[in-house]
Amino acid sequence: MDTTSIPDTLARLRQTFDSGKTRPVEWRIAQLTEIERMMREHEADLAEALRADLGKCRFEAILTEMSFVEEEAKYARRNLAEWIRPQRVRTPLMAQPGRSYIQPEPKGVVLIIAPWNYPLSMVMAPLVGAVAAGNCAVMKPSEITTHTSAAIASILPRYLDRDAFAVVEGGVPETTELLAHRFDHILYTGNERVATIVMTAAAKHLTPVTLELGGKSPCLIDKSADLEVAASRIAWGKFINAGQTCVAPDHVLVHREVAQRFIEALSQRIKDFYGEDPSQSPDFCRIASERHAARFAELLKGQKIHLGGRVDVEKRYVDPTIVLDPAPDSALMREEIFGPVLPVITVDEMHHAIKFVADRPKPLALYLFTKSKALEEAVLERLSAGSVCINDAVIFMVSPELPFGGVGTSGMGRYTGWYGFETFSHMKPVMRRSFRFDAPLRYPPYSDKKAKLLKFVR
Repeated sequence: MDTTSIPDTLARLRQTFDSGKTRPVEWRIAQLTEIERMMREHEADLAEALRADLGKCRFEAILTEMSFVEEEAKYARRNLAEWIRPQRVRTPLMAQPGRSYIQPEPKGVVLIIAPWNYPLSMVMAPLVGAVAAGNCAVMKPSEITTHTSAAIASILPRYLDRDAFAVVEGGVPETTELLAHRFDHILYTGNERVATIVMTAAAKHLTPVTLELGGKSPCLIDKSADLEVAASRIAWGKFINAGQTCVAPDHVLVHREVAQRFIEALSQRIKDFYGEDPSQSPDFCRIASERHAARFAELLKGQKIHLGGRVDVEKRYVDPTIVLDPAPDSALMREEIFGPVLPVITVDEMHHAIKFVADRPKPLALYLFTKSKALEEAVLERLSAGSVCINDAVIFMVSPELPFGGVGTSGMGRYTGWYGFETFSHMKPVMRRSFRFDAPLRYPPYSDKKAKLLKFVR
């Protein structure tokens, strides 16, 4: 789709929404069912696209992309009847007899701008919330992952209502054209720089936005932690998708007493997972582009590398790498890493680790490995993050009961499960009054007696 056809596409979707077609629960359930069917029937096609773009093995593609979307759609479909039901709330005595409730209603035509790191699920999972809420939607996949973008554009119209949903492929010109138009909600997943562009464009139309960004998600390891289990879970959470995961552990802060044991355990887990030469492992992904791969060659210059460190820009390959105690002001510690490089920083006491995190922008995710309830409570009390996971990494993303979203510079708004439905809905307050018993208390002329009575009836 070129930029000239975007206005006509948006007009078609607006007309569909205005017709009321997307509002019936039966229509929404039918579309959610089709999303599930699309994930199942085109599992092989989508897995191949993800392999071409990111080197993902089929297991990882199913786990982090197709299965994730299918379960999200299934969860929404099974709970939709409850979600759309009006929620009764208390009616004050002064408004009696009456009935008050909150009625969810769709916002309208929404825009979903997806990133390249999870180029399928970050299109389709937000779409589930938009569909469940009864909206029309435009999806803009990333132009960096061209095979997955093309697969979505080709496959999705065979399943979902073409009058209600559209896929716009392309790069900056297409995104710029989309942002020039009015939407009723925009959900953007990506980096802070582009997020400011999205927010600026949305402000011109007073469009609400959800921003899922990133940041440097820290991982704190106390001396009481089970180091073997911690190493396994951190290695999995960090190196899945070659570290290109917004909630991946960005760096580790480990107590000095157990630092060496943890580093050895982590190194062994990497070898267990990907072999002595991870470049030959069918289970280790590639970086999305040569430009992104070249960035790691610069980030690793002058660093103390304990394991890995190889970068092959042409093959878009970066070793699973452990860096020891990088300088706090180095680019490695200033920028979100977003790749398979894990700095490990030793601390003398865990309160030093807490201060280290507290002094920096609020992260999208925060990880703590400990058996100490006191430390757990201290971390939860003193540190803010989009999500917190204790004694594991990344796994919280599998729960549709937990919202996914950031705080501060790591994002705003949330989705998945009920929270995706809520994000793409307007929660409309309604009060219905009876004509019976029209109390004169609120009407002029006012008096001291009425003022006193008012205190008792509110």
